Amino acid sequence: MQLDLNEKKFSLKYSIFYTILIIIILVIPFAIYDRFIYNLEEAKTEIALKKKSIQIINEMENFDKQIHKFFSFPRYKSFQAGLYDENANPIFSLIDLKLSSLDLTPGYHKSDSFRYYVTKFNNKKYFNSTYLVVSTKFNIYGILENILIIFLSILIIVFLFSFTILKSFAKPFQQINNTLDDFIKDAMHEINTPLSIININVDMYNEKFGHNKYFSRIKSASKILSTIYDDMSYIIKENTINQTEKEKINFSNFLKKSIDYFKDIAELKGIAIISDIEENIFIDFIPTKLQKIIDNNLSNAIKYSKEEQEVLVTLKKENNYYLLGFRDHGIGIKDVDSIFSRYYREDHTKGGFGIGLNIVGKICQEENIQVKIESTFGKGSYFEYRFSINSSS
Repeated sequence: MQLDLNEKKFSLKYSIFYTILIIIILVIPFAIYDRFIYNLEEAKTEIALKKKSIQIINEMENFDKQIHKFFSFPRYKSFQAGLYDENANPIFSLIDLKLSSLDLTPGYHKSDSFRYYVTKFNNKKYFNSTYLVVSTKFNIYGILENILIIFLSILIIVFLFSFTILKSFAKPFQQINNTLDDFIKDAMHEINTPLSIININVDMYNEKFGHNKYFSRIKSASKILSTIYDDMSYIIKENTINQTEKEKINFSNFLKKSIDYFKDIAELKGIAIISDIEENIFIDFIPTKLQKIIDNNLSNAIKYSKEEQEVLVTLKKENNYYLLGFRDHGIGIKDVDSIFSRYYREDHTKGGFGIGLNIVGKICQEENIQVKIESTFGKGSYFEYRFSINSSS
């Protein structure tokens, strides 16, 4: 029975968990960092625009009409500039922004992805202009891209570091798991041999000397152990069983054989198993899985029934389903929602490991079997399993 401790899955699962945790922790600091970088870039852009404004003004200041006929307005790769009169009409402009979007109030301005700086002249000595506007494109996406790269780099490093550490951490547990798995497999093999010997010798004794109630009790007890053994064996071989091809099974006869097997166990408590089975019902199913559904329900019905009562087993066709039912007159179920949980037991005094119905629940999920449970605490329970006829013949 291998524990669910896959080294890679364990490392991957918790690496993702720690990475998500780091994301949550870093969200606020990175939001603050993002705002800081944004404001820093705004300040740097404003300073750069002021410098270009001063540079253009200096060039216009140094222009000598007596030496040069024409003034060559400065052109820059990342900046555009323009001169405007007092009515905001362009005298000369290289700016791509629409005139209506310009705010000619002196100072630093924002307009979508553009930033511009306005300088107002007190006189019109610079080509009769009143305003000098210098603009540049503000690449906010470039800033966000850099922050995102830093953020993702941190997450990748955290993930890889966590994965490596957790993988190393999981190795000893995986080795213990493998050792325990091998031990359980060997133990299960050793248990099967004496159980088989007990059953064979009890049958031989009964044939030779006739029925003996004490040996019948021994055989019934060995059958209970065999049922527990089969559950443990199913868990060990679960992956292999799931890959087995389905077979055409005579559901009616299959169920009858299982009932005959459990009659000895039922007789220990004076319980009678009553069956109402419709003949010639066939189903395409994996025999081991069908056996687990039937055996675990019969075993539980007998285990939790009161002495000298009846267990009713039914199998019939109804509409598009085959209905398999188990009714007992026992202690009932307190928590129906937990009944298919692994290791859950309603009554710890009854023995068992609480894995039988968990196996049944998993099989029902895998094979799309509908389950209906009716239970009255202190009076008994009814388990019904609906097998779709569409997947059967």
